Amino acid sequence: MTNEQNIDFVLRSVEERDIRFVRLWFTDVLGNLKSFAISPEDLEEAFEEGIGFDGSAVDGFATLEESDMLAFPDASTFQVLPWRPSEAGVARIFCDIRTPHREPFMGDPRACALRAFRKADAAGYVLNVSPELEFFYFKEDTTVKEGSAVPVPLDDAGYFDLTPEDSARDLRRDTVLELEQMSIPVEYSYHAMAPSQNSLSLRYSEAVTCADNIMTARLVVKQAAYAHDIFASFMPKPLSGVPGSALFLCQSLFDHDGNNLFWAQGEGSVHHLSELAQHYVAGLLVYAPEYTLVTNPTVNSYKRLVPNGEVPCYATWGSKNRSAFVRVPTYKPGKQLSRRVELRSPDPTCNPYLTMAVTLAAGMRGIEEGLELPPESNVTFDELEGSGAQRLPRDLGEAVEAFEGSELMREVLGDHIFEYLLAEKREEWSEYSRTVTDWELRHYYGGF
Repeated sequence: MTNEQNIDFVLRSVEERDIRFVRLWFTDVLGNLKSFAISPEDLEEAFEEGIGFDGSAVDGFATLEESDMLAFPDASTFQVLPWRPSEAGVARIFCDIRTPHREPFMGDPRACALRAFRKADAAGYVLNVSPELEFFYFKEDTTVKEGSAVPVPLDDAGYFDLTPEDSARDLRRDTVLELEQMSIPVEYSYHAMAPSQNSLSLRYSEAVTCADNIMTARLVVKQAAYAHDIFASFMPKPLSGVPGSALFLCQSLFDHDGNNLFWAQGEGSVHHLSELAQHYVAGLLVYAPEYTLVTNPTVNSYKRLVPNGEVPCYATWGSKNRSAFVRVPTYKPGKQLSRRVELRSPDPTCNPYLTMAVTLAAGMRGIEEGLELPPESNVTFDELEGSGAQRLPRDLGEAVEAFEGSELMREVLGDHIFEYLLAEKREEWSEYSRTVTDWELRHYYGGF
């Protein structure tokens, strides 16, 4: 549908479905979901003129002197919130943020993703992405907020377990049903590897829609858990000694006719990857240290990225090695449209819009520069050390350093987002480095 048709559909739906509150959604630079509600009577004006709000109240947006912002709803993202009452209902619409002069605001993460997507689209490429989102369920425990206890898991189940121990079955069911009511199809839902860890795999969509879906899924997971008196956490590594949570991203480029440009067979192909796909993967690998700050943005992110055979520590690729940075799933004959590569480093705390933008840009740079795909890696972590393979940042401090010197990241994100992320994450690392942890107290308090 055209934009005018989308707007007409939304206005009719609001009236026919008795929607009394329309929530305008957007994110700050760090990926936190923001919202304010308007009445249905103001919606048509919002489409035409935008709704003004105070941008200085949003992290990474604007100073007090330049605080006026406009939120323009994207009519194609309209959905009714299924957990709200059907009478006097509530709907949401994602927004594009603009300046009072109606120019795209350079601090808007969704606008950043749209710029990257449109640049690729102009070159003939459409990025499709399928995300797999991992998270933990915990018993609500106020002692965690007081900093004196660890979270309490709901169960001790493992991968794909279907046992009485998997106490989250009904909760996953409710979550999937709510997502599907919001037109977000879920391909798989299951218990993941760690105790009380769960996973949702969403169906493919183009990159910006995928980021919208990830933002929605994070809220729906928390909302459904809250309704069951459970706490859901997307913290990458909330428990010691067990695997952390990832946001796996399966990516592929299509042309405008719907052909998967990553698929190939015969001479020049590798695991049925086309030469274009090989250049794309090479770009993901070469620029990996530079965009790791975006895909793994917290101190805790690097507690997950440790050598355990399940997560990447080096910028390598492989077809069967799940510790590879990029994994190439086994090709199923006759499934050309599903030929894809899986980026395994991101975690659920990332801003999905910025993650889509920087990974697409890295892959596109690989295509533009004709980067050669290095040999496939199916070796262990110990064998990678000293092999010449590029090491990913070991902590947030190293990620900040790699990001700071990146011309590509500044180009893709723009000066506004780039400088804010750099300053914010440098301060976060500095504050963490000054903080005395429980581990230090246990090991040093009574010694020497």
